[in-house]
Amino acid sequence: MHIPTSDTKNVAVTAFADALAKERMGSADYDTEKWIYVPNKYEEYRYILGTRGNNPLICIGINPSTAVPGALDNTLKSVERIAHSNGYDSFIMFNVYAQRATNPDDMEESLNEYMHAENMKAFEYILSECESLRPSVWAAWGTIIDKRAYLPACVSDMIEIGKKYNAEWYSCGPVSLKGHPHHPLYLKKDSTLDPFDIESYIRARLSAAIDLKVTT
Repeated sequence: MHIPTSDTKNVAVTAFADALAKERMGSADYDTEKWIYVPNKYEEYRYILGTRGNNPLICIGINPSTAVPGALDNTLKSVERIAHSNGYDSFIMFNVYAQRATNPDDMEESLNEYMHAENMKAFEYILSECESLRPSVWAAWGTIIDKRAYLPACVSDMIEIGKKYNAEWYSCGPVSLKGHPHHPLYLKKDSTLDPFDIESYIRARLSAAIDLKVTT
């Protein structure tokens, strides 16, 4: 269980480039030939956790919990199974927001602009490293995106970055009545990916957020 000690504005958040440079120096805590983990030690935030390969499935959650290399939580175990069953040789777990919080209700109320910007640099790095001409990005956050008003705009930034690399967006499992992509937990291990219209989805979320501000 991870409960944030404070808002991330009160935490020393390492720039992604610096955290990546440290990760490349190796670690005695995990097999660096198998895992990519940035930062390479447990922090109040996490940019990247995944396995190394040439054809990763990039899974997008809302925010990280406690998972580390070699000690995946049930959500990431499901992500790994589904990646392999769909023909990918590896997986990358990325998150819309980098703050660790096992319960999304514990996420900070206001966006940390600096951490978000560094998180987007991490997302661009992941896409740039993919050998595929059309990296596969799996939207996998369920209804949690509604927990904080800033989250849809964060996804919108990811969409724009993805366009530079011809990213293809997918969902897995049934989409909810409100259009939310299914969370990985409890999906069957042989669940297949389906194309997901991420732009229409986010337009609807942003519009709903504007309407809510107007009515309140």
